[in-house]
Amino acid sequence: MNRRAYPSDVRDEEWALVLPYLTLTPLEAPQRKYDLREVWGALRWMVRTGAQWDYLPHDFPPHIVQAQAYRWMNRGVFEDLVHDLRMTLRMLQGKAAHPSAAI
Repeated sequence: MNRRAYPSDVRDEEWALVLPYLTLTPLEAPQRKYDLREVWGALRWMVRTGAQWDYLPHDFPPHIVQAQAYRWMNRGVFEDLVHDLRMTLRMLQGKAAHPSAAI
């Protein structure tokens, strides 16, 4: 990373958790021009600040962030991540991974 850190930058522990969900192609894929962690960091910055795509700071990868975010959304990456995280948190609380009751 050749820029000053943002408060929204992903920590190593968080990155280890989300990387398997975000990797739609191999990290060494020839079409991958930008570091996936930077793209994820830029998306986190967007969500945290509520800014529009056009206001993304220039030190983040350009239009790639928006295109990759749409690819992730179309593949259901965020839903899968939240679902698995919810199951993990339930199990850590001593509950069954899936709720047994419905309202």
